[in-house]
Amino acid sequence: MIHHLKTFPAFFEATARYEKLFEIRNNRDRGFQKGDTVILCEYDQINDRMTGREIMAKITYVLNFAQQTDWVVFGISIIDNLPN
Repeated sequence: MIHHLKTFPAFFEATARYEKLFEIRNNRDRGFQKGDTVILCEYDQINDRMTGREIMAKITYVLNFAQQTDWVVFGISIIDNLPN
């Protein structure tokens, strides 16, 4: 499965630099699973628009231990920084 996810610029940059290789997301309607692909799409919340920058990654691990109801933490491995 492929998930397209909005990501704020600061988090996008940290991921692009391989510093933040995890996501904390609501899983109620997504069903994130190990092996799924995520496309992290940079979202400029100030101007309410997508920037066009994207990162493709694979989910390597999913954990819901001690998380709020319906939330998970998942590890990612970057496949590609996609051109905008």
